[in-house]
Amino acid sequence: MSHALLVIAHGSRDPRHAATVHALTGRVRALRPGLRVETAFLDFNTPTVGQALSSLYLSGVREVVALPLLLTRAFHAKSDIPAALAESTSRLPGLSVRVADVLGPSPLLLTALERRLSEAGLTPADRATTAVVLASAGSTDPEAIAVIAETAREWRRTGWCAVRPAFASAALPRTEDAVRALRAKGFERVAVAPYVIAPGRLPDRITAGAEAAGADVVADVLGAAPELARLLLHRFDAAAATTPARLPALSA
Repeated sequence: MSHALLVIAHGSRDPRHAATVHALTGRVRALRPGLRVETAFLDFNTPTVGQALSSLYLSGVREVVALPLLLTRAFHAKSDIPAALAESTSRLPGLSVRVADVLGPSPLLLTALERRLSEAGLTPADRATTAVVLASAGSTDPEAIAVIAETAREWRRTGWCAVRPAFASAALPRTEDAVRALRAKGFERVAVAPYVIAPGRLPDRITAGAEAAGADVVADVLGAAPELARLLLHRFDAAAATTPARLPALSA
């Protein structure tokens, strides 16, 4: 039997979050009709990881690729998801789970960001006169912060006159401070590109900060961009070709 794909999202009290995640996984199904794609959430929404894996198992699935719907390897990817998967595999004999890489970094994410800025009104001719704030949710994990900073540097090399990282929580600078700093440097136009997958409290904070600081352009979240759907399949294919990861042992 071929692998099933279990996309594991963070979850949110905001109903837009789950709706966006389901729209993205629906696009993945459309790209690969023969692949079984299911969705689980770490918090706030159902099914949980355990519920989704149990459902797959009861339907006869024994090979699963678990894909964290996360842009960086922070606490959820390093701790929460492995623990949830370990709990399920300990009680579902014969279930094999391969864990895919998180989504970032990837050139496809930069392409998706470009798409959202284009939809917000920017054109290729605007690159040379537009500074961009790459606004992420934020993390206390130094590795995740470093990846966001490197992503901003990589994106700057594609022609934007400046790209600066910013964070909605847990790290600095905040979106509004990054916008104001770029404005103070004299950039003609400042755009904010939310580096988040789905709407929710922190993305709303990014938008509010951008608008409060007078950003000229505020793009939408990445959402169900076609580039994200393709990236999910890339991560799935790479994981399906590997040996199942050793999940952490559960505490007694």
